[in-house]
Amino acid sequence: MEQINGSLQMEHALLFTFLDASSDCQFKDQLHSLHSPQIMSCQASDDDELQTDGNRSGHFQNGELELPPTNEEVIRIIAAQLAEIGDQFDKEIQARVVRDLVQHFVNERLSREEITLHLSRAVNKLLTSIPSDMAQEKAMLVLAMVLTKKIVNTMPSLLRRVYDATVNYMNQQFHDYIVEMLAETLWTCPNALHKQVSYVT
Repeated sequence: MEQINGSLQMEHALLFTFLDASSDCQFKDQLHSLHSPQIMSCQASDDDELQTDGNRSGHFQNGELELPPTNEEVIRIIAAQLAEIGDQFDKEIQARVVRDLVQHFVNERLSREEITLHLSRAVNKLLTSIPSDMAQEKAMLVLAMVLTKKIVNTMPSLLRRVYDATVNYMNQQFHDYIVEMLAETLWTCPNALHKQVSYVT
C-alpha cells in the first residue's frame, strides 16, 4: 500500500475501525498490520485536523496514527453504528458482484483511477437494489466498506490494494460527509463531549 498522507487520515481511521468492528471480518490480523510504521509513516499538516467545529484534528507520531481521545472515541462510535448497518447490507450483496470486483483488483494493469471507477460503479449499482431509507451518502459509504471486507475475505492477499483504493474512494466521494458525521456525533455524544472539555482544559 502506498503511504497514507494526512489528508486521508480520517478515511483511514474510519475504514480501519469499521472493518475491525464488523462481524465476519476474516483478516483482522492482517488488518492490524496496516498500522505498521512502514505503511503509516507520515505527518498530518495543521490544516488536516478535526476539531469540534468540524475541522480536522489529529496527527501521526512515530509512524502511528494519533487522534485526540475524543476524535478516536467518536470514530469508534460511528464505525460501530455503520458496521451494524453493514452486517445487514452484507446479506444482500450477491457473490457475483464480489467476484467481479476481485477480478478487477487482481488485474495489476488497472490504474488506481480505473479500480476506483469499478468500485464506484459497484456501489452505485448496489444502491439501487438495496432498499434503505437512510441518507444516500451513508448507504454508499457503508456499501463501499462492506465490499472491501467481502473482497478481502475472498482473497486476503488483496488487502493492501483494496484498502488503499477504498480509502481514496471515501476521500473523493465522502470526505465532507465524514467530517460532518464526526462533528455531529461529537456534539451529540455526552461522553465524547465531556472528554473534549477535559481535553481542552
